[in-house]
Amino acid sequence: MANAPAVQERSHECANNENESTKDENETVQTGETESLSKRQRKKLLKSQQWEEQRELRKQKRKERKQQRKLERQAQADDGVEWTGKKRLRRSAEPSSLRLVIDCSFDNLMLLKDVKKLHKQIQRSYAENRRTLHPVQFYLTSHGGQLKQIMDEINKGWVNWKDVHVKPEAFHEILSKDDLVYLTSDSPNVLEELDEAKAYVIGGLVDHNHHKGITFGRAQELGIAHAQLPLGSFVKMNSRKVLAVNHVFEIILAFLEKRDWQEAFFTVLPQRKGAVPVGQEDKLGEGNDEEDSDEDSDAEQATSEKGTDSKDQSDSRQEDHIPLLNQSESSERNAA
Repeated sequence: MANAPAVQERSHECANNENESTKDENETVQTGETESLSKRQRKKLLKSQQWEEQRELRKQKRKERKQQRKLERQAQADDGVEWTGKKRLRRSAEPSSLRLVIDCSFDNLMLLKDVKKLHKQIQRSYAENRRTLHPVQFYLTSHGGQLKQIMDEINKGWVNWKDVHVKPEAFHEILSKDDLVYLTSDSPNVLEELDEAKAYVIGGLVDHNHHKGITFGRAQELGIAHAQLPLGSFVKMNSRKVLAVNHVFEIILAFLEKRDWQEAFFTVLPQRKGAVPVGQEDKLGEGNDEEDSDEDSDAEQATSEKGTDSKDQSDSRQEDHIPLLNQSESSERNAA
């Protein structure tokens, strides 16, 4: 029994020797493997090791950034600025009573790729209305068909959208006809001022001018008021005077904030149109006579909430527009 401690001690020594031998063998094997690696592989291995070594440092930096953001939010709150999420700050919104409607009843007149473009424009309109100082009462009417199918497939989060009324019914079935004003380029009436008691309707049609006059005809058929934006009174462009659905939407939002049509137009219009104020035609730039691509709107959208899918971008080499010509320009076009 007295020899038991000695036996145990020798056993521990043997075990330690075996562990050290195994460790040496592993190091030898590892060294051999490293030597057998190519230069690129060794560089990759070194980078991986450095990444692991700096894990705690990165964690500390994340904590510091989080603390800094917290301090910034507190400072913004002290200045009366509302924090609305991780990505953006905005001043407190003052909602407008004006109703802005996108009429989606032209679904059967569009190709699938054009319906996808309309979907993107609706997304941008929704995002802009969420961040503007004077958000409007946003309506999507006649919602169904291809558009709804696309939204269900690639943007399922639309069912959680806030401050938007998505209706399968037509706009004239849910809103008073006395309040409706259809925005159409063929109208002889030029919109001088916005009446916030009214509901302004934008035709949700991406047709590349295949269905000219259809929105004006719809307004006449329903017996409702109609008007065109005063684009020709404030803007001169050497490209086609056409705007996408979301551009019209954003111009209305800009006017509600600035109360100045010219400033609203130049806040929203894509730069590639070469637009200048009326009376400064000598400064007219080199605009593109082709239809503007969807990238124009993408560049102007500060947050696009991540609903815009990159797959549609490949289909967007030509832009989806609704024309906003004044009456005289429309007459010249028809005469031609």
